Amino acid sequence: MALISLQNVSKTYPPARKGEPAVTALRDINLEIEAGEIFGIIGYSGAGKSTLVRLINALESSTSGDITVDGRQVSGVPERKLRTLRLDIGMIFQQFNLFNSKTVRNNIAYPLRVAGRSTAEIAARVEELLDFVGLADKAGSYPEQLSGGQKQRVGIARALAASPKILLADEATSALDPETTHEVLALLRRVNRELGITIVVITHEMDVIKNLATRVAVMDGGRIVEQGEVFEVFSNPRQASSRKFVSTVVRGVPSPDELDSLRRRHPGRIVTLSFRDGDSSQSEVFLELARAGIGFELVYGGINDISGRAFGHLTLALTGEDAAIDGALAAVGHGLKVAERF
Repeated sequence: MALISLQNVSKTYPPARKGEPAVTALRDINLEIEAGEIFGIIGYSGAGKSTLVRLINALESSTSGDITVDGRQVSGVPERKLRTLRLDIGMIFQQFNLFNSKTVRNNIAYPLRVAGRSTAEIAARVEELLDFVGLADKAGSYPEQLSGGQKQRVGIARALAASPKILLADEATSALDPETTHEVLALLRRVNRELGITIVVITHEMDVIKNLATRVAVMDGGRIVEQGEVFEVFSNPRQASSRKFVSTVVRGVPSPDELDSLRRRHPGRIVTLSFRDGDSSQSEVFLELARAGIGFELVYGGINDISGRAFGHLTLALTGEDAAIDGALAAVGHGLKVAERF
């Protein structure tokens, strides 16, 4: 059984004002997240991903459909029964949501005090978490004395305080610079690997999905339009919105304007070769071109690595006899997508 399961879930908000239409934020969502994985949910503003998160942690109820978390029904359950469920779900926020008047130590301790843990238990757990996130020397500091990355580490420690089974990271790196984002993602991978906590990452940044998640769901207009292994979605996106996200981190085939520029700068035939793990290798392709006496120059694209698997698009300018080029492309085309750019 999946740790998190949503079956035919929809969410409609009543009109904000009289005479205005109701707003449907989610439409027929079907999603299963397995225990121990890092699952990404990506979409632009208004796609419905934040509403989806609020349904998972039972901060809102669905209009229709069934939601279960760790085998427990969430839909239609009284509030008093949901409090225990929420103890198993930690939350990390974009803007950290720390108490500015509390020290790092007391920010991390806060959920444990609310849960009624003993003073000795709180002290031991806080020290353990300070060490885990690398902030033992900042225990007595206040949030205003910390960098953005340090604040998010406090947020992660606080989310882990009650030893949750699930961690929801809602745009957790959007307020951070690239280097700090890399450090926070590394910490989240460690949380998953060493503590076995299932992580659901909600973001509009495809680079976060690329570097963290194992599976991903792409949301658009309140629907999940595509989902699967990150490698599959990156290397072969099937929907327009998925292709748009992938294009932000993967240099694919040249656009018409880019192709015109390439033709002005490079003689010969412009050809794009699309590679995936298990296809002919780059070295095999280049060896075949050289064997046929064809000159070639890489003019666009690149190869990407997702979880140890490679894919990418290489656009080449080929010079030589047309018959030789045709023969070489036919020879290397087995297992590859070969597209001449006209």
